[in-house]
Amino acid sequence: MTSLKPETIHTAGLTLLPLQVGHADEMAAVLSDPGLHTFTGGTPDTVQALRARYERWTAGSPDPAETWCNWVIRLRDTGCLTGTVQATITTDDRGAAAEIAWVVGTPWQRRGIATEAARGLVTWLRQHPVHTVGAHIHPDHAASAAVAAAAGLTPTDQWHDGEVWWRLAIS
Repeated sequence: MTSLKPETIHTAGLTLLPLQVGHADEMAAVLSDPGLHTFTGGTPDTVQALRARYERWTAGSPDPAETWCNWVIRLRDTGCLTGTVQATITTDDRGAAAEIAWVVGTPWQRRGIATEAARGLVTWLRQHPVHTVGAHIHPDHAASAAVAAAAGLTPTDQWHDGEVWWRLAIS
Protein backbone atom coordinates (compact mmCIF):
# COMPACT_ATOMS: atom_id res chain seq x y z
CA MET A 1 0.00 0.00 0.00
CA THR A 2 1.20 3.48 -0.77
CA SER A 3 1.57 5.47 2.42
CA LEU A 4 -1.31 7.93 2.82
CA LYS A 5 -0.51 11.47 3.85
CA PRO A 6 -3.07 13.67 5.58
CA GLU A 7 -4.50 16.34 3.32
CA THR A 8 -6.62 19.34 4.25
CA ILE A 9 -10.26 18.25 4.49
CA HIS A 10 -13.08 20.77 4.17
CA THR A 11 -16.57 20.18 5.57
CA ALA A 12 -19.48 22.61 5.84
CA GLY A 13 -18.26 24.23 9.05
CA LEU A 14 -14.78 22.81 9.63
CA THR A 15 -11.35 22.57 8.13
CA LEU A 16 -9.32 19.52 9.14
CA LEU A 17 -5.70 20.62 8.91
CA PRO A 18 -2.80 18.14 8.81
CA LEU A 19 -1.26 18.20 12.28
CA GLN A 20 1.88 20.29 12.76
CA VAL A 21 4.11 20.56 15.82
CA GLY A 22 3.23 24.27 15.96
CA HIS A 23 -0.39 23.38 16.79
CA ALA A 24 0.71 22.14 20.24
CA ASP A 25 0.52 25.56 21.92
CA GLU A 26 -3.15 26.14 21.05
CA MET A 27 -4.10 22.47 21.38
CA ALA A 28 -2.69 22.20 24.93
CA ALA A 29 -5.35 24.71 26.02
CA VAL A 30 -8.06 23.02 23.91
CA LEU A 31 -7.31 19.64 25.51
CA SER A 32 -6.64 20.89 29.05
CA ASP A 33 -9.83 19.59 30.71
CA PRO A 34 -9.06 16.48 32.79
CA GLY A 35 -12.63 15.34 32.03
CA LEU A 36 -11.53 14.54 28.46
CA HIS A 37 -9.63 11.58 29.95
CA THR A 38 -12.59 10.02 31.77
CA PHE A 39 -12.87 7.12 29.32
CA THR A 40 -9.30 6.96 28.00
CA GLY A 41 -7.25 7.45 31.13
CA GLY A 42 -4.28 9.73 31.64
CA THR A 43 -4.15 13.46 32.22
CA PRO A 44 -3.87 16.51 29.96
CA ASP A 45 -0.44 17.03 28.38
CA THR A 46 1.63 20.11 29.05
CA VAL A 47 2.57 22.18 26.00
CA GLN A 48 6.04 20.60 26.04
CA ALA A 49 4.66 17.04 26.26
CA LEU A 50 2.11 17.72 23.52
CA ARG A 51 4.82 19.23 21.33
CA ALA A 52 6.93 16.08 21.82
CA ARG A 53 3.92 13.88 21.02
CA TYR A 54 3.18 15.89 17.86
CA GLU A 55 6.84 15.60 16.83
CA ARG A 56 6.55 11.79 17.08
CA TRP A 57 3.22 11.74 15.24
CA THR A 58 4.37 13.99 12.39
CA ALA A 59 7.57 11.94 12.02
CA GLY A 60 5.35 8.95 11.25
CA SER A 61 5.07 5.41 12.45
CA PRO A 62 8.30 3.44 12.80
CA ASP A 63 6.35 0.44 11.43
CA PRO A 64 6.43 0.54 7.60
CA ALA A 65 3.08 -1.33 7.51
CA GLU A 66 1.38 1.44 9.51
CA THR A 67 0.65 5.04 8.59
CA TRP A 68 -0.36 7.76 11.03
CA CYS A 69 -2.65 10.49 9.72
CA ASN A 70 -3.49 13.25 12.21
CA TRP A 71 -5.46 16.47 11.85
CA VAL A 72 -6.50 19.38 14.03
CA ILE A 73 -10.10 20.54 13.75
CA ARG A 74 -10.50 24.24 12.96
CA LEU A 75 -13.82 26.06 13.02
CA ARG A 76 -14.25 27.85 9.72
CA ASP A 77 -16.18 30.80 11.20
CA THR A 78 -13.79 31.68 14.04
CA GLY A 79 -10.54 29.99 12.96
CA CYS A 80 -9.99 28.51 16.41
CA LEU A 81 -8.81 24.94 16.91
CA THR A 82 -11.29 22.71 18.74
CA GLY A 83 -9.88 19.18 18.70
CA THR A 84 -8.26 16.44 16.66
CA VAL A 85 -9.12 13.48 14.47
CA GLN A 86 -6.77 10.70 13.49
CA ALA A 87 -6.55 7.58 11.37
CA THR A 88 -4.03 4.81 11.91
CA ILE A 89 -3.85 2.91 8.64
CA THR A 90 -2.54 -0.63 8.55
CA THR A 91 -2.28 -3.24 5.85
CA ASP A 92 -3.64 -6.74 6.00
CA ASP A 93 -4.27 -9.52 3.50
CA ARG A 94 -7.21 -7.55 2.02
CA GLY A 95 -5.49 -4.17 1.74
CA ALA A 96 -5.73 -1.13 4.00
CA ALA A 97 -7.79 -0.69 7.15
CA ALA A 98 -8.11 2.49 9.19
CA GLU A 99 -8.68 2.88 12.92
CA ILE A 100 -10.03 6.33 13.66
CA ALA A 101 -10.35 8.44 16.79
CA TRP A 102 -11.46 11.95 17.69
CA VAL A 103 -11.43 14.35 20.59
CA VAL A 104 -13.08 17.75 20.88
CA GLY A 105 -12.28 20.18 23.68
CA THR A 106 -14.95 20.56 26.34
CA PRO A 107 -16.01 24.13 25.41
CA TRP A 108 -16.91 22.95 21.88
CA GLN A 109 -18.71 19.72 22.75
CA ARG A 110 -22.42 19.13 22.04
CA ARG A 111 -22.22 21.25 18.88
CA GLY A 112 -21.81 18.45 16.31
CA ILE A 113 -18.12 19.18 15.72
CA ALA A 114 -16.87 15.64 16.43
CA THR A 115 -19.62 14.20 14.23
CA GLU A 116 -18.84 16.54 11.34
CA ALA A 117 -15.10 15.91 11.68
CA ALA A 118 -15.51 12.11 11.86
CA ARG A 119 -17.82 12.14 8.83
CA GLY A 120 -15.31 14.28 6.94
CA LEU A 121 -12.53 11.86 7.84
CA VAL A 122 -14.56 8.81 6.75
CA THR A 123 -15.42 10.55 3.47
CA TRP A 124 -11.70 11.21 2.91
CA LEU A 125 -10.85 7.57 3.71
CA ARG A 126 -13.47 6.39 1.20
CA GLN A 127 -11.49 8.22 -1.51
CA HIS A 128 -8.47 6.01 -0.78
CA PRO A 129 -7.96 2.24 -0.96
CA VAL A 130 -9.28 1.56 2.55
CA HIS A 131 -11.64 -1.41 2.96
CA THR A 132 -12.54 -1.02 6.64
CA VAL A 133 -12.85 1.86 9.09
CA GLY A 134 -13.03 1.07 12.78
CA ALA A 135 -12.94 2.70 16.19
CA HIS A 136 -12.63 1.50 19.77
CA ILE A 137 -15.38 3.05 21.93
CA HIS A 138 -15.80 2.72 25.69
CA PRO A 139 -19.22 1.12 26.30
CA ASP A 140 -20.26 3.96 28.65
CA HIS A 141 -19.20 6.77 26.30
CA ALA A 142 -22.57 7.56 24.71
CA ALA A 143 -21.29 10.69 22.94
CA SER A 144 -18.50 8.80 21.17
CA ALA A 145 -20.91 6.00 20.26
CA ALA A 146 -23.22 8.61 18.72
CA VAL A 147 -20.32 10.08 16.71
CA ALA A 148 -19.29 6.62 15.48
CA ALA A 149 -22.87 5.79 14.47
CA ALA A 150 -23.27 9.12 12.67
CA ALA A 151 -20.06 8.40 10.74
CA GLY A 152 -21.52 5.07 9.57
CA LEU A 153 -19.83 2.67 12.00
CA THR A 154 -21.76 -0.03 13.85
CA PRO A 155 -20.79 -1.85 17.05
CA THR A 156 -19.46 -5.40 16.80
CA ASP A 157 -19.20 -8.12 19.42
CA GLN A 158 -15.41 -7.63 19.54
CA TRP A 159 -13.80 -6.06 22.62
CA HIS A 160 -10.27 -4.77 23.23
CA ASP A 161 -9.03 -3.30 26.52
CA GLY A 162 -12.59 -2.81 27.77
CA GLU A 163 -13.77 -1.05 24.62
CA VAL A 164 -16.16 -2.15 21.89
CA TRP A 165 -14.88 -2.34 18.31
CA TRP A 166 -17.10 -0.34 15.94
CA ARG A 167 -16.72 -1.05 12.22
CA LEU A 168 -17.66 0.21 8.76
CA ALA A 169 -16.96 -1.98 5.73
CA ILE A 170 -16.23 -0.01 2.57
CA SER A 171 -16.88 -1.81 -0.70
